[in-house]
Amino acid sequence: MKIQKILSCFVLLFSIQTITAQDDLLGQLDVKSTKKEATPYTFKALQICNLQSTKLPAKGEFYMLITHRFGDLTEGINNFFGLDNANTKIGGIYGLTDWLSIGVSRHTFQKNYETAFKYRFAKQMENGFPVTIAGYNTFDINTELDKTNYPSLKFSNRLAYSAQLLISRKVTQSLSLELATIYTHKNLYDNTTEYADLALLGYGARYKLTKRLSLNLEYDMRLNAIDGYMTNKFQNPMTAGLDIETGGHVFQLVFSNSQAMNDVSLFTNATGKFNKGIYFGFNMYRVF
Repeated sequence: MKIQKILSCFVLLFSIQTITAQDDLLGQLDVKSTKKEATPYTFKALQICNLQSTKLPAKGEFYMLITHRFGDLTEGINNFFGLDNANTKIGGIYGLTDWLSIGVSRHTFQKNYETAFKYRFAKQMENGFPVTIAGYNTFDINTELDKTNYPSLKFSNRLAYSAQLLISRKVTQSLSLELATIYTHKNLYDNTTEYADLALLGYGARYKLTKRLSLNLEYDMRLNAIDGYMTNKFQNPMTAGLDIETGGHVFQLVFSNSQAMNDVSLFTNATGKFNKGIYFGFNMYRVF
């Protein structure tokens, strides 16, 4: 009889512990289901194609970047489908914090040196904030200008700037979208074909095709380019590309109507149209 009572007490105690454990587990599941976490991988690369994405390096990460734009594909064999003349950009980007990075690069075009800052205001959260918001600013120095052609040249004439507000959302596991408001300023410009100040509205999209491949598209509409001659001289930037993920880096193939890669020239001096002025190239980022 004593043994039966002891066994009955043991069974009762075990049942109480099991019920308590189940309650604790259900409580943990409830907490987990309501916890807000950042939405992962809205964009895999720091750029969509030419346009910046809302992705930033993590604190302490260093990205080495090499980007290339060949000449006009539509000229065909005359310039060997663009291989005879190309622009190159080489530089590095460092994550100062998880929300702030700095980048420095040198461009073949205009022998331009560019310093860039990207900073995050907010992250898209699962079960929470609907979008990621980031800012991006560039500061350019055109070192190709010389006093032989510009006797009154000042250092300030070499400078150009851009400011961008980037808003992105991962809509589904495959589709990510971005809206960008863009402002550019040049201290030196041709007032018959260019603007000192230009405002644009940019659109970007990434669609995941496979685990390691995505299709990217972007279009930037110049808002204050209204008078006919200037509008005909330069075009709204358009770009299509592919993201290819390979181990420690993302490799991007790009087709664009702009050969320049520094942001000010990209947004203000795109010359290509659908049938003429298409530039093939690539972006390669290596993270350390």
